[in-house]
Amino acid sequence: MTLLLDRNDVITDVTVSNTVAGEFVKTWLGRPWIETVADSGVEKVRRSLDDARLGGLSAYRQILQRFPSGLELPIEYTTVRLGDGAGLMAIGRNLQASSELQSRLLAAQEAMERDYWKLREVETRYRLLFDASNEAVLVLGSDDMRVVEANPAAIRALGLTRGWEFLNEMAPREREPFRAMLARVRESGRAPGSVFHIGAQQAPWILRASLMNDDATSFYMIQLAPVGQGAVAVAPPEPVEVNGILHCMPDGFVVLDRDGRVQSANQAFLELIQVDVESAVVGRSLDRWMRQPGADFAALLADVRHQGRVRAYATTLQGERGRSIAVEVSAGADAGGPSGFIGVSLRETGSRPALALSGGAQPQLPALAAAGQSPLKSLVQAAVEVVERHYVESALQITDGNRTAAAERLGLSRQSLYAKLNRYGLDGGSDATSPSSD
Repeated sequence: MTLLLDRNDVITDVTVSNTVAGEFVKTWLGRPWIETVADSGVEKVRRSLDDARLGGLSAYRQILQRFPSGLELPIEYTTVRLGDGAGLMAIGRNLQASSELQSRLLAAQEAMERDYWKLREVETRYRLLFDASNEAVLVLGSDDMRVVEANPAAIRALGLTRGWEFLNEMAPREREPFRAMLARVRESGRAPGSVFHIGAQQAPWILRASLMNDDATSFYMIQLAPVGQGAVAVAPPEPVEVNGILHCMPDGFVVLDRDGRVQSANQAFLELIQVDVESAVVGRSLDRWMRQPGADFAALLADVRHQGRVRAYATTLQGERGRSIAVEVSAGADAGGPSGFIGVSLRETGSRPALALSGGAQPQLPALAAAGQSPLKSLVQAAVEVVERHYVESALQITDGNRTAAAERLGLSRQSLYAKLNRYGLDGGSDATSPSSD
């Protein structure tokens, strides 16, 4: 769309594209441009006209153009000053298609986010069932027959963990029949149970297999059940002597084997990583929850192996439900023992640093007034305001006036911080991250 304006910003000529050719825009002739737009675009039109007169060209601004039929379209205009005092020209392009695409994109993003959280919920339920099952369950890669996942029951019964080659644990004469069973699984999705001898003792187990597909990758889920009563001598887990008092400690405590896999954990540790039962963490590496760059579990384990013990190791734990919490870790290895267990203590240090008093200055609390003149409630409220103002000022000083960073340090939303700044007359600061206005 093109609008030709005279010196008084009155429309003298209009040119439109085929998309709005049916609109009787000739009625605009002789009317100021500002009268043909929605109320929200009046100020933008004025600014565009002023910019064009001063600089010859205005910036692009989105204006809601109102047509004679009542149709309203979002149009992006730029205004150009014509030579020899001939007036101005406003050149616009229709943004309706872009607006529709943006709306569709937002709707698609919302749908993807809903599907993502549904998938996370299904995955969490699967994990809880997988870990809590009393039946030994393994997930094998379809290419190399290596163990991808093993639930706690399988780890206790067979000692198989992630990365082990399952065929090496099976009697050689039974490997081909096992492969034939998996081929049947690939064809029909499942196969009836068969007896195979597995483990160092070559004990008989009933194996049932089913096919699992994950995008372009396939896996086999193997369910194992012992044959008969007492036919399988399942080796109990290696005894770990953990004093009962450790399970009642407020700080997290976990016992690892030499490879960093969890053997025992107290309730405080389970709360830190947002897990409900101890069986869900047994046999899994602490690396799953300790992944802070530069202070991850691999660095901690290397220090423990090299020095024998580590004290006050600062890192972050990532919970199963998304919570991130700062902890201080101390660890020691039983290097002289036959098993080489590692004891790890984790103490919560909070999720954000505390604000220090600037310059060591203490907030000046109000003095106690004469008895009967100021009630205790008023004194407490006044003291709270003094302390609150002091920490707001300290946060602004520490962050060099950055209100977003100050709000994060104080644990407030930006709106709450702005309200307190206005309340205490501290709203003269700047915010390095606030968006610029048009």
